[in-house]
Amino acid sequence: MQKQSFAKLDVLVCDPNPHMGSLIGQMLRHLKVHAVEEVQSSQAALGSLTNRRFDVILLDDELGPTDSVELIRALRANEGNLNRTTPVVMMSSAPEASRILAARDAGVTEFLRKPFAAIHVESRLNSIFGAPREFVEGGGYRGPDRRRRKAEFKGGDRRSKADTAKDEAS
Repeated sequence: MQKQSFAKLDVLVCDPNPHMGSLIGQMLRHLKVHAVEEVQSSQAALGSLTNRRFDVILLDDELGPTDSVELIRALRANEGNLNRTTPVVMMSSAPEASRILAARDAGVTEFLRKPFAAIHVESRLNSIFGAPREFVEGGGYRGPDRRRRKAEFKGGDRRSKADTAKDEAS
């Protein structure tokens, strides 16, 4: 597999701990990422996400004052935001299964458990850009297609007419 180049990427790092944010920024620069912006709050993240387009967002689960999952959900729902479809990597030092599921259901693209090394960041970036997933909307979900494999569907459509109408309306 050919090694990905991250030289042209613009990445937003959102971590409440400035030292951890700086460390993640150094990891990204080690991977030759073009531009890294670091913020320490959800308010600062919202400001950056409104004013500038990013290629990837690295978001800590403990970011506040707005809950990180709610921040992602709001980002995915805002059709006017420049970064609505931008891949989001959620980072957490002690993720519970329920929290990982909530993040996935809010539209997180990848997950990173802290502590991690630059090779783990590189792995997530390779996953995002090596096999990009389509942005989908339906049934109340907005975000990257949760299916990682493309499988040929065989069989008839078993959804009810109400489900089909609901998907078309949203």
